[in-house]
Amino acid sequence: MDGRIQLRIPFPNCSTEFLHRHLEGNAGRKEKWKRAHLQLCVLLLLFFTFGLASAKKWDGVVVTQADFQALKALKHEFVDFRGVLNSWNDSGAGACSGWAGIKCVNGQVIAIQLPWKGLGGRISEKIGQLQALRRLSLHDNVLLGPVPTSLGFLPHLRGVYLFNNRLAGSIPPSIASLSNLTMLEELNLSHNQIAGRIPDELGSLARLNSLDLSNNAISGSFPESLSKLSSLVTVNLKNNNLESQIPESIEKLGNLSVLDLSNNKFKGQIPDSIGNITSITSLHLSENNLTGEIPISLVNLQNLSSFDVSYNNLSGIVPSVLARKFNSSSFVGNIQLCGYSSSTPCPSPEPETRPSPSQGAPKHSRRRKLSTKDIILIAAGALLVVLLILCCVLICCLIRKKAASKAKNRKSGGGLVTDRSAKPAAAVGREDESGAEIGGKLVHFDGPFVFTADDLLSATAEIMGKSTYGTAYKATLEDNNQVAVKRLREKITKAQKEFEIEVAQLGKIRHPNILALRAYYLGPKGEKLLVYDFMPNGSLASFLHARGPETSIPWPTRMSIAIGITQGLCYLHTEENMAHGNLASSNILLDEQKNPKIADVGLSRLMTSAINTDAIATAGTIGYRAPEVSKLKNASTKADVFSLGVIILELLTGKSPSEATDGLDLPQWVASIVKEEWTNEVFDLELMRDDASNIGDELLNTLKLALHCVDPSPGARPESSQVLQKLLEIKTDLINDPASGDDGAAAAVPEKSE
Repeated sequence: MDGRIQLRIPFPNCSTEFLHRHLEGNAGRKEKWKRAHLQLCVLLLLFFTFGLASAKKWDGVVVTQADFQALKALKHEFVDFRGVLNSWNDSGAGACSGWAGIKCVNGQVIAIQLPWKGLGGRISEKIGQLQALRRLSLHDNVLLGPVPTSLGFLPHLRGVYLFNNRLAGSIPPSIASLSNLTMLEELNLSHNQIAGRIPDELGSLARLNSLDLSNNAISGSFPESLSKLSSLVTVNLKNNNLESQIPESIEKLGNLSVLDLSNNKFKGQIPDSIGNITSITSLHLSENNLTGEIPISLVNLQNLSSFDVSYNNLSGIVPSVLARKFNSSSFVGNIQLCGYSSSTPCPSPEPETRPSPSQGAPKHSRRRKLSTKDIILIAAGALLVVLLILCCVLICCLIRKKAASKAKNRKSGGGLVTDRSAKPAAAVGREDESGAEIGGKLVHFDGPFVFTADDLLSATAEIMGKSTYGTAYKATLEDNNQVAVKRLREKITKAQKEFEIEVAQLGKIRHPNILALRAYYLGPKGEKLLVYDFMPNGSLASFLHARGPETSIPWPTRMSIAIGITQGLCYLHTEENMAHGNLASSNILLDEQKNPKIADVGLSRLMTSAINTDAIATAGTIGYRAPEVSKLKNASTKADVFSLGVIILELLTGKSPSEATDGLDLPQWVASIVKEEWTNEVFDLELMRDDASNIGDELLNTLKLALHCVDPSPGARPESSQVLQKLLEIKTDLINDPASGDDGAAAAVPEKSE
């Protein structure tokens, strides 16, 4: 059988012989017979057409009987207000290809993904029959009832996403009580009505890296067993009724990045051991009943970027490092806490009062002489301290020697292997195995989001653009966070070992005006993905040329963008000794505050030399490429300065360099206008409609600088650092000019990276 449906249906022959015999002589009845005959043939044709179409739609994969019964029970328990589950037929045909929200492998269901579908009812306990299930995503519905205890019978379960529902009851201990449930990595039951205690059995989920039980009615204490989960990266228990003390054993969570215990009833002191979790980036303990002082050990958390202990009963002095790093909102609501702002100074210590000579010393004061036993004990203690110090020194030496040996092995040809238990670092972070295809590797650098390879590969993707090196996508993760992903073209990148060395160096580049590389993914079939921060305002090109007539861009904003681009380019040239090679307004992205970020930095380092030669020869969007680039086939800092000059001209004129005017490119057109002494014709009409008399000098000085940058001779062009210095001088004049108004103040010079 080839999978097609063959139908054998008896029906009258389309020949008219039989009917003519009975209708002969009656023209009216004969006409009716003709119409009936035609309708019958049309109906049969439609029947065959739809039968074959439906046969093609089904891929022929039959879901197992156990899985079909489980899905049937799920549908029976759900209340489908919107008819989302209409495709779940009673025969099971097409369950693996046509049923909404179902994914299968070899006839077994591996994923149920039905978020935001308005589903009500309950989750059937028969879900435990789906023995191959990896992902259960039913968040943002109106589901009632308890969390099914049968989830503990699913040995391959990796992610449970049931947040934003109306689930009640308690967390079933069976989720973690079975020894075969070892694959669970993410558990999110937040924003429900779950009560009871957090079961100690959760401590047996060895691979769990994200636990979110926030916004429920959970009571009890913080389970000591959670401290066993060294792979935990995120713990969110905020907005519950947890009490007792935060255990000191929490320091065992060596990979923890986010800890949120706010709005509970925790009491006692903040554990000093939290200061040993150096990977923490976010620590929220606000709105509890915590007492005592803020531990001085917290100053060791150099990666801490979000901190809140407000509205507790803390006292004492806030460590100066924390007071400088975080604003007063992180500490308010603690009446006896001081030193975190100018309005909460700490009282000066009272001077010690010495007894006056008239009081004299106590009459019966005595000094006890040290006995031989005391001297021996003191000597033994001192010797023990010395031995401990020597042991520590010896251990440190051994550790350094071992680290040096590893580094030597790597240089001599060892591959870069990322430990699964490694903490996120500036260069190499946690390696994650893809749930879709074994062999994929995801490596994180520092960044605000933590996600797995499965999350990345199952994200909703939208194409943003294509370039010489690959395709850029906007990816929306399961938690609604957005990242930008560039999929590099196949067969143009370096071998994996060289690629990982180069991309690790790019992951270290950090500057306010350079788009940060946050992670990369190596697929089992050679796929290579680069993950960046997503910039919501798009590119500078679209900002300038795709806006409506009602949207204007004042001169201070344009100048601020020009300075930001130059700062990022200057950092690349002077600190990283790197030329960009493809600078254009389409590669300049804008964040929420319209701060520019240079994209595609260092991509040429990841490509083969042959590809780079061709890419450089054709590099640069038309209109931005320096004259010498296509001849020398060699990107340089002076070529970058030429492209920077074109972008500044683009900001001044409002014209796109890719659109030639009278056969002249943008620099040539501007030069011809200036030569004819019609300089005012160069500038964007928006700028001239403003009070041009107040900004005229700034416009002219910036125009002269841009023309200097686009000089045909590379040697005549300034360095990027000189361009930055000149722009800052022009900017200072603009800010200091009283007539420039509020716009000038609003366009303050961005802070330079340390």
